[in-house]
Amino acid sequence: MFKNKWKFFILNLLITLLIFFIFSSNYNLLNFINSLFYLSFIYLITVLLMYTTKGGFFDGVTFGFRRFNSIMFKRNDYLEEWRDKPLPSEKFNASLYQRLKFQAISLLVLLIILLIFYYIM
Repeated sequence: MFKNKWKFFILNLLITLLIFFIFSSNYNLLNFINSLFYLSFIYLITVLLMYTTKGGFFDGVTFGFRRFNSIMFKRNDYLEEWRDKPLPSEKFNASLYQRLKFQAISLLVLLIILLIFYYIM
């Protein structure tokens, strides 16, 4: 992924323009706002899922399924110990989360600015 968040933001705007020109029947501001919403919604859902994972919400469920699997299907593989496997919150990539969070927030701010501009005009 891109290290520079502003270059990645420009790339997202180009992707939004591409979506706008391909799928829009009318080239107006409302259709551009709609295409920007589609892309920012994907980022928002991804960031919220990562936030939930980071908080450890799925750790108990994952631990329970691993324990159930080890009890129900007894294996003689002692190298594969279910208690030693990292939980989802322990495998979390914080730098990717920060980059995606910046993209989601910046695209949503741009979306709100364009909506205000659209309704004032």
